Amino acid sequence: MTRIPGAVAVTAASVLSPLADDLDGFTAALLAGRSAVTLPSAEDSADDEACLPVAALDGFTLADWAARHLPDEPATTARLRKVAGRAALPARTAACVALRAVRDSGLGAGELADGTALLVAGSNLALAHQAETVLGHDRAPGRLRASYALTHLDADVIGVVSELTGIRGEGWALGGASASGTLALVHGARTVAAGWAERVLVVAPAAELSPVEAEAFRRTGALAHENLRGEPARMCRPFDRDRQGFVRGQAAAAVLLERPEAARARGAEVLAEIVGHGQRLDARRGTEPDAEGQAAAMRAALTTAGLTPEDIDYVNAHGTGSVLGDETEAASLHKVFGARTDLRVNSTKPLTGHCLSAAGLVEAVATIAQLRAQAVHPNPNLEHPIADLPLAGRTAERRPLRTALSNSFAFGGINASVVIRVQP
Repeated sequence: MTRIPGAVAVTAASVLSPLADDLDGFTAALLAGRSAVTLPSAEDSADDEACLPVAALDGFTLADWAARHLPDEPATTARLRKVAGRAALPARTAACVALRAVRDSGLGAGELADGTALLVAGSNLALAHQAETVLGHDRAPGRLRASYALTHLDADVIGVVSELTGIRGEGWALGGASASGTLALVHGARTVAAGWAERVLVVAPAAELSPVEAEAFRRTGALAHENLRGEPARMCRPFDRDRQGFVRGQAAAAVLLERPEAARARGAEVLAEIVGHGQRLDARRGTEPDAEGQAAAMRAALTTAGLTPEDIDYVNAHGTGSVLGDETEAASLHKVFGARTDLRVNSTKPLTGHCLSAAGLVEAVATIAQLRAQAVHPNPNLEHPIADLPLAGRTAERRPLRTALSNSFAFGGINASVVIRVQP
């Protein structure tokens, strides 16, 4: 296969999701079409009608994760608990996926120190932590922890991950609502390709909403919450006639990016390559999507990759299950790919939920998993397609896959796409 100038290698990919907390398990769950979406019990909600479906990291603890992933590394486990033990959920999940990615990369802490940059996807990550602390302070001001000065900040994620991994290069957080994960991946790839860093660790922490944000989403009509409450796994229905909105998800992911030549020189396995990326704005505020802006981002990604729409085998759609959003994305896909039937399109969100600022990176990992498995995961809730798109069916399908496009479209008119390729 012809080498694409500017291609960046993915030499490690990790995930922490209600479906699985390792890449192999995550791949198997995707191809099985298994959904992590559940409906909390009435006991967990003050108002059962406002009890919203979610794919949550219920029961996640650092101790359990370390027991599975660091069974023979007591020193690392102790450091993880010391550094991240009292951090908010986003920092704790970021710590886990970062450690797993670094471990899988084959690089030691000393090798990461100066030549590696750290990119954290998302902003306003710890909203539930903030809300709980504010309410607790209102009830009992004297019990406020001084550490809240740090734990409420997105910068705490950078500090936790950098201390645990030993990264001393550049580091920053990048926010763009639901496109954050993809934007971080784009900027990580640009950083490596430009030579600004030897490698970049891109981390997308699990984002948490407080009840206020969740209720605001519900009131806008963006959240699925009414129909199919007896079958929560069927509530998120991208590109289906009976879609009703998105379902929240919690997951974290991390990838390590480096130049392909450098990766091969040290004998690292290259899982995939980021070969193109594009981002475009709609030039308007609000929540309403725009097909032209989405199509422009996809075309920009293809252009930077030096590819045509015919070179794409698979599209991981943003596909939230929203009434207007899916219709708009279907239109933008038609603008770019026309009436192709040899393409496959699916959405990972019925399985993972919409992971908010982490969604783009979680779905990039899902895309890599499918490319490596040479199979697309199903659209399990697709019963009445809304558009004439080459959508994956309700069971997994084995296909020859080399090149994929992954989309993320966010409030504020932020559109981002990446092209991912595996070598034969």
